[in-house]
Amino acid sequence: MSCLFLCPPGIEGFDGGAGARYQARREVTSYWYPTWLAQAAALVPDSKLLDCAPHGIDLSACLAEARQYPQVIINTSTPSLANDCRVAEAIKQQAPETRIGFVGAHAATLPTETLNASRTIDWVGHREFDFTCQEVAQGSPLETIRGLSYRAPDGRIVHNPARELITDMDTLPWVADVYRRDLDIRKYAIGYLHHPYLSLYTGRGCPAQCTFCLWPQTIGGHRYRVRSPENVAAEMAYLKGLFPEVREFFFDDDTFTANLPRARAIAERLRPLGLTWSCNSRANVNEETIRFLRDCGLRLFLVGYESGNDDILRNIKKGVSTEQMRQFTRACHRARVTIHGTFILGLPVETPETIEQTIRFAQELDVFSIQVSLAAPYPGTELYAQALANGWFARPDIVQQGGFQNAALRYPGLDHAEIFEAVERFYHRWYFRPKPILRIVKTMLADRNVCVRRLREGWEFFRSMRQRSSATA
Repeated sequence: MSCLFLCPPGIEGFDGGAGARYQARREVTSYWYPTWLAQAAALVPDSKLLDCAPHGIDLSACLAEARQYPQVIINTSTPSLANDCRVAEAIKQQAPETRIGFVGAHAATLPTETLNASRTIDWVGHREFDFTCQEVAQGSPLETIRGLSYRAPDGRIVHNPARELITDMDTLPWVADVYRRDLDIRKYAIGYLHHPYLSLYTGRGCPAQCTFCLWPQTIGGHRYRVRSPENVAAEMAYLKGLFPEVREFFFDDDTFTANLPRARAIAERLRPLGLTWSCNSRANVNEETIRFLRDCGLRLFLVGYESGNDDILRNIKKGVSTEQMRQFTRACHRARVTIHGTFILGLPVETPETIEQTIRFAQELDVFSIQVSLAAPYPGTELYAQALANGWFARPDIVQQGGFQNAALRYPGLDHAEIFEAVERFYHRWYFRPKPILRIVKTMLADRNVCVRRLREGWEFFRSMRQRSSATA
């Protein structure tokens, strides 16, 4: 049966796609590829992937497309669930016979609650949903499919046995042809990556135990299950021919460097291709490996520093100390590997003093660019359970109506409004220094396209700061 894999339309600029670390609207227009949905779509030959937000597809156009498919599988998230239910109801209203399934971290963690959110949802997927979606699309009876919950004809909610996580990742088809068929890659942009970029997974799961991290705790698990270096290199060679305009490839594995011998084996096979690539990494890779990866095409590490306070790092089970982070960052500076650093305000147990400490730590590291997020206690994470147990919730919603993040947590001596305000203060104190300004200006002078892009991003950033503040006020 033909099937539509759908990231629904919603708030303008909201990135709720299955590749987004945080389902939210960011300060500068950013969209990650819907890699999870693309992987499932690759298993269903007569399918289509419709990613509405990046492509500017509104509800009416989405409904017109959905009318052509008897099966619709919607990627949902905690902050977008209500909106996604409205889209599902509109689909069902125009074609009542359409079978609708919901997948994603929220559906996997709270299957009963997700099914109860709307009577139009026929089933929800648990954890890894690739082969679950394939069996649904093939027309298998829902009661026979492992890894899903469904609504029986009498209205009862039935939970089928769990589906085992995929161990041989090479059995999954490549996403390349789905990207080419269904996506306009120029619609996807991340501020710190060269444009146009393309992202994909070479493995799933993460051995790290970070209490706030969504995907390992809800979908991928803590075992790093990987594709072989030969499989990855073959797809990269294929992608190079398929998308000659791509300037950078990003490996979106939770921690691509978790298995360093394998990372080196992949890099070695990429070297002859002459590709520029980047990846997620923890701040604990040695300098010799950093230089080797650089010589094989690595340009940038995306690194989650999170906090400049070691007590908070221990509380969130980060597994890396501030001193290790300093050593790693210095090694990257010496090797001329760029770092985009991410920080989170509002982790347990934040105080005014630890916020100040993190800002000063970020200034000391002086990486190329940063992103500052608010702690987001998603259902299914240890952070969510801790917040419930300790009464840290200040508000139930982790995203504003306008799509920006909310500060959902508070702590003794630190209100959620102070945490929210500190994001803008963090950005101003970090970016309005001579070094970051000079770095940005140099990139603008070197490339006219980059100059235009940075001017647009600057305008978007200041507009976003005004919008998020007014929404709170």
